[in-house]
Amino acid sequence: MPLLMRKLAILAKTEVTYGVDSTPTGAANAILVRNVAVTPIATVRESRDLYRPYLGNSEDVIGAFYGQIRYEVEAAGGGAAGTIPAYAPLHRACSLAQVNTPGTSTVFTPISAAMESVVQYFHLDGVLHKFLGTRGDLGLRGSYRSALMWTYDFMGLFVPVTDAALPTAVYTAFQKPLAFNKANTPTFAIHGVAAQVLRNFTLGMGNQVVYRNLVNSEAVRIVDRKPVGTLEMAAELMAVKNWFNTVRDATTGALQLVHGVTPGNIVEINAPAVQISEASYSEFEGDAMVNTSTKFMPVSGNDEFSITVR
Repeated sequence: MPLLMRKLAILAKTEVTYGVDSTPTGAANAILVRNVAVTPIATVRESRDLYRPYLGNSEDVIGAFYGQIRYEVEAAGGGAAGTIPAYAPLHRACSLAQVNTPGTSTVFTPISAAMESVVQYFHLDGVLHKFLGTRGDLGLRGSYRSALMWTYDFMGLFVPVTDAALPTAVYTAFQKPLAFNKANTPTFAIHGVAAQVLRNFTLGMGNQVVYRNLVNSEAVRIVDRKPVGTLEMAAELMAVKNWFNTVRDATTGALQLVHGVTPGNIVEINAPAVQISEASYSEFEGDAMVNTSTKFMPVSGNDEFSITVR
C-alpha cells in the first residue's frame, strides 16, 4: 500500500556525543510540526567522465551523502513561566545557548562555539529515517492574523532507512499558538518608535550550515552567522519616522517584539542594534506600507538578539 504523507512523526533529542544516537521516544521527544519537507539522502557526486568509443553517460562516484529535513513549529510558550518549551532542543541545535530560570523564563542567545546537535527520527507511515548529528538554521515569521511560527532547516548524517512502526507521539508540552495581531502582540518597538504599526515580521539567524565528509571526520557544522529579517510597516509622515534617512545614515537601533499576554505563553524578541538596509513602498488594502530589510548586528558579540520564552 502507498505510504500516507499525513501519517508521520518527528522525534528530536539532544545528543550527548556528536553523531551518536540518543534514542528519542514518542513519549518524551515528539515534535509537533507542519509544512514538512524531507530529503532522506542528498549526495555529493562527481562523474567519472570516461572517454570511450561511443557516446553516453559515465556513472558517478558518490563522494558523500547526508539528509535534510525542514519544517515549522508553532512559536508558543512552555505552558508556565520558566518551563522550558518543547522545541528547545531544536533551538539549541541552531547555535543558541539556553538559560532557564525556573518560575521566570527561558532565554536563548546566539553562540559561536560549543554548538549542540540533535538526533532526529522521521517516521513516515511505517518507514523510519534517522538523521544523526543534525544542526541547522532557525527563522521566525509573524504574519498578520496567522500564528507566529518557528522555521527550521536541518542537515544531518545519513543512516540507512528501515521499516518501523509509528511511535505513540505525545504533544501535551506544546501550547496552542496565538494569532499575530493587536490583542496578542502587545509590543512592537523599533528605533525608538513604540507604536509603529506592523503587518509582517521575519527574523532569520542566517546560519551557514555545511556538511563535511573528510578522512577521519564526518560532521554537520555551523561556520558563520548573519542574522537578517524583514519588516512591513504602515507608512506615516516623516515627522513620525523617516525610514529613508535611517537607511541613508546606516543607523542602528533597538527592536523589541512581545507576542502573547499570558505568562506561560509569551515569546519575546529583543535586539540591541538593528540596521535598516532597504526601504520601499507597497500597498495593503489601500494603505501605503514601508517594506524594509534588516540586519541584526552584534554589540559585544553573541548578542545580536535574544529570545525569551516566559
